[in-house]
Amino acid sequence: MSTSRSFTDEERRTWAPLTAVLELLPSRIDAQLLRDAGLTHFDYATLSMLALADGRRMRMTALATGVNASLSRLSHAVSRLESRELVRRVATPDDARATTVELTPDGRRKVISATPEHVSTVRSLVFDALDDEQRRQLHEITVTLLARLDPDQRMLASRMS
Repeated sequence: MSTSRSFTDEERRTWAPLTAVLELLPSRIDAQLLRDAGLTHFDYATLSMLALADGRRMRMTALATGVNASLSRLSHAVSRLESRELVRRVATPDDARATTVELTPDGRRKVISATPEHVSTVRSLVFDALDDEQRRQLHEITVTLLARLDPDQRMLASRMS
């Protein structure tokens, strides 16, 4: 590994487009979801995680891990979703200190209706641009980077490879 204080030409040629993708991709996904469903990508991820959970409910701590977020960020999102009656906070029967979030019927309808266009957008922006080998490489690269960024595998995505 180089100890130089600046990037090599090769590193710069790789880093510049990666940072552009890191900026452009989330905003394009958010734009589609906001336009079509009135949700941010984070809102959608939260609703999706709940839709897939047993009983359509999860403890806040598990939900935060599932959507790769801090409890603080998740709490703000849950408050917004709760004000729209897409989720509700309920008591956790076996732990009075914990909070459980439950997907409401409106929340379930919202995430189900948002999913087809969201999947289409992700396919269009990411997967359709790559051939099979590039998709395999992208998977390997993202798993490798995620292992460095989340060595304790706190995020669900870190345990999915």
